[in-house]
Amino acid sequence: MTSSANRAGTRPAGGRLTRRSVLAAALAATTTAAVSACGGGSGSGGAGAKRLRLGYFAFPSGDLVIKNQKLLEKALPDYKISWIKFDSGSTVNQAFLGKSLDIAALGSSPFARGVSGSSPIPYKAAFVLDVAGENEALIARKSTGITSVAGLKGRTVATPFASTSHYSLLAALTQAGLTTSDVKLVDLQPQPILAAWQRGDIDAAYVWLPTLDDLRKTGNQLISSAQIAAGGKPTLDLAVVTNELIASDPHAIDVWRRTEAQALRLLKSDPEGSAKSVAAELDISLADAKAQLAQGVFLTPGQVASAEWLGTEGAPGKLADYITSTARFLADQKQIDAAPTRDTVAKALYLKGLPGAFN
Repeated sequence: MTSSANRAGTRPAGGRLTRRSVLAAALAATTTAAVSACGGGSGSGGAGAKRLRLGYFAFPSGDLVIKNQKLLEKALPDYKISWIKFDSGSTVNQAFLGKSLDIAALGSSPFARGVSGSSPIPYKAAFVLDVAGENEALIARKSTGITSVAGLKGRTVATPFASTSHYSLLAALTQAGLTTSDVKLVDLQPQPILAAWQRGDIDAAYVWLPTLDDLRKTGNQLISSAQIAAGGKPTLDLAVVTNELIASDPHAIDVWRRTEAQALRLLKSDPEGSAKSVAAELDISLADAKAQLAQGVFLTPGQVASAEWLGTEGAPGKLADYITSTARFLADQKQIDAAPTRDTVAKALYLKGLPGAFN
């Protein structure tokens, strides 16, 4: 990633990105993605070989298994596969607006933002990568003496804005009877969060693995996304595809979804091999990779296509309800102007061929 994707911001919590400002930021993201992908081009590849540009996070998941084991390259040998690393969902959304991606991992909260408003991002959710559990959490530095979310009043708390962690942080504050004006929220990406933590610039942070485990060494965990989910506000990592790719190359989407399903099966059937892939991609020990994978909630392909989650063709699942609820909460928190209807969200789910498309 270039500095445009890693740059730390200090916007006040109430500040919202307008569509104009997001589009402006997308120009930088477009340049980043184009350089990372070694050139431009659409998902269909135009005059040359077909290509797919995939955005991913350095986060323990099936995506890292697919990338490390080159499952997609094996399944689509005639395609140029480009993997582009991102730090948070906000930069993924910017890259989609800049038409620099075909498929990407994206948290449920930034997806809710993306399908909101009068000019939603032209993409659809096509897979559920994982459900947030203990792999995202709110941690306070031990030296602060903070042992509860309520104890954050008047303190400085960092999180990547417009991410699932940001959404969960807002939910945690609300549950504790606090508002965003009761704390000083700063917008930092995971690596800058670690640096600010080590300098003592922040008192707490809501973030995900692997940065989360670094903070745990000198921090107290106040609440996790698993607990937030139990309180009625689940977050999850989705995989989204552009409307353009859906129209131009549905076959590539089918093959890609089968590799995602294969990765979920490997996480359960070959935990050792999967952990080795994650360890190699994150440059961590095998033991750490196993521990980090254990903190996530990975569905089976059957569950992904069930009524509880993505649903099937003609019958959107509860994911539409979860995203709608997330958007309503963000609207109540003044993070977005207005929430989309459930029908609008349901239309932003790519269900063609489900459940059989995963086989």
